[in-house]
Amino acid sequence: MDTHHDGSGDGRESGGRASSDGSQRSHTDHSGHEQLFRRRFWVSLVLSIPVVYFSEFVQEVVGYTAPTFPGSAWITPVLSVVVFAYGGVPFLSMARTELANREPGMMMLVSLAITVAFVYSIASLFLPGTTPFFWELVTLIDVMLLGHWIEMRSVRRASGALDELAKLMPDTAERITERGDVEEVAVADLTEGDVVLVRPGASVPADGEVVEGASSVDESMITGESRSVGKEPGDEVVAGTVNQDGSLRVVVTKTGDETALAGIVRLVDEAQQSRSRTQVLADRAAGWLFYVALAVAAITAIAWVLATGFDIAVLERVVTVLVIACPHALGLAVPLVVAINTSTAARNGMLIRDRIAMEEARNLDTVMFDKTGTLTEGEQGVVGVTTVDGWNDRRALAVAAGVEGDSEHMIARAVRSAATERGVEPATVTDFENLRGLGVRATVAPEATSAPTRPSGTSSASKGGETVHLGGPNLLERLGVERPSAIATFADEAGSNAQTVVYLVREESAVVAAFALADVVRAESRAAIDALHAMGIEVAMLTGDSEDVARAVAVELGIDQYFAEVLPDEKDTTVARLQSEGKLVAMVGDGVNDAPALARADVGIAIGSGTDVAIESGDIVLVDNDPRDVVRLVRLSAASYRKMQENLVWATGYNVVALPLAAGLLAPIGILLSPAIGAVFMSLSTIVVAINARRLKTVDLSS
Repeated sequence: MDTHHDGSGDGRESGGRASSDGSQRSHTDHSGHEQLFRRRFWVSLVLSIPVVYFSEFVQEVVGYTAPTFPGSAWITPVLSVVVFAYGGVPFLSMARTELANREPGMMMLVSLAITVAFVYSIASLFLPGTTPFFWELVTLIDVMLLGHWIEMRSVRRASGALDELAKLMPDTAERITERGDVEEVAVADLTEGDVVLVRPGASVPADGEVVEGASSVDESMITGESRSVGKEPGDEVVAGTVNQDGSLRVVVTKTGDETALAGIVRLVDEAQQSRSRTQVLADRAAGWLFYVALAVAAITAIAWVLATGFDIAVLERVVTVLVIACPHALGLAVPLVVAINTSTAARNGMLIRDRIAMEEARNLDTVMFDKTGTLTEGEQGVVGVTTVDGWNDRRALAVAAGVEGDSEHMIARAVRSAATERGVEPATVTDFENLRGLGVRATVAPEATSAPTRPSGTSSASKGGETVHLGGPNLLERLGVERPSAIATFADEAGSNAQTVVYLVREESAVVAAFALADVVRAESRAAIDALHAMGIEVAMLTGDSEDVARAVAVELGIDQYFAEVLPDEKDTTVARLQSEGKLVAMVGDGVNDAPALARADVGIAIGSGTDVAIESGDIVLVDNDPRDVVRLVRLSAASYRKMQENLVWATGYNVVALPLAAGLLAPIGILLSPAIGAVFMSLSTIVVAINARRLKTVDLSS
């Protein structure tokens, strides 16, 4: 039978409780549940319309008379049976889980109400002097199905992190045979000791050691290091990383489940399954109401039997108590807030993939940011320029941008970007040449390198241009060029701040400029951290970068504590250690190396332009790459929680009034709540809850 129950507590974020083992919460696909409740809601709603239309009470209240014809008296009971069997059975199925766990909640309360209403209404067809509850039965089922549909749509999440990690691995590899030929084989067929060819732009198929060739490899998805890592014979490479500009021959040392990437897959899986179980407010309130309803029903039965003796009226009074105990509003109190919370978050650049994590965000006391791509731009940028006398920043940038015009290296992109941002036109160059491991060389037009005051013809290079080099310290060593004192001082200071320095060398003899490059800190990061501090939340930073880089960023942004040179498993264990200290931790990151920590954290927040793996591992996705959205997230979480509390007060407050009246507490003075009037009050309570939930849209998240 197609029900929401799956035999494991249904992973029931729908009913407000995560599964007891934690794994179901991570791996249940809620899209099927959403379709189930949507389909059952619409079918039940259509079938409920004739039930309500032919209800005697509704006819009396609205003032119309339904037509009668042979068999018309059976429309209401027959359709009610169908609605109960089709729309109500999923709740009975989920209630069995609560009963088995001895933890009554919303499902048992709903099941109690609809079962009592159904059985009594069917019995009333054969018992004179009784009033059936058919229209109350079907409308209660409709409202509960609607609430679950809304909730499933809001909390649906696809657990695709592991699939995205697997995509980093190439399907095939180029294996070198004993004769020196290259053959294409499946990665699964590689064994330890095989030698593979890794061409520029290709992914490394297995963990191994370079035996021939030199290149740089992008390992940011594994280590978090923002700069490419040079590789030469004897260096290790990791499966899934991307070779950049040179061919490598690699001897395979680890394959399959033994690779570092496979280890990350296991960490993500374990972290997702280790989630603690969270109980939602509505379920807790429903659990109490279940016991209250049984107690009030028992007291009602005893009191009325003692007062009037046992008759049909006593039975009707007990049934009324049990049916009214489950208000429509309680079923919508949380789902309506969740739905509006989700849409409000989306309008503010936040996509909620896990409702429980969203609710937890209001209680955060530690937010841990990944550095690269989260607090920083994730790519190198020019953060400082110095020049010798006769040169200036714009002139140096023009020449450097021209020389780097044909290079795709990250330093080249940084120099060209700096020139563009400052409105500098790159100089015209010819004879570009990439110097492996040293930098670049090109011939620059004489007007670009000559000082404006230089007399015509004084330079031997004035007719054909000058040779200009751009590169790091290795370039200066190869050319045998010394740095002027001012440039040396600039470079030493940049080095102390863990910045990369490249030099502009003219005619292989004179250093005329130096550029300091670093992973550029986002302009929004400072405001985000200041706002978190103002809310009493501690800020930490994790990074695979060096101690110097981490310290410089932490000091610049006022971060409370930082962890440098951290590998993926260490990020995960760092989050776990903070949690063991009793802290509620959010992790904000954008890379594969962040995936285990994102999954482990109480609230995993993925930067939207980051890798698919990070997004799939996160509970909330920040679409706009703005760290200030973390602050908005916390504020929205707090506002949503307040609305949930208010709605629960409205929903359960109805019971505080309705249950005593239904039990007949005021019967001695002629006040007795009938099932029909109780249903009207239920509807009013639902309207109040809906209006209050919509007020969440007016919350200001910017202050």
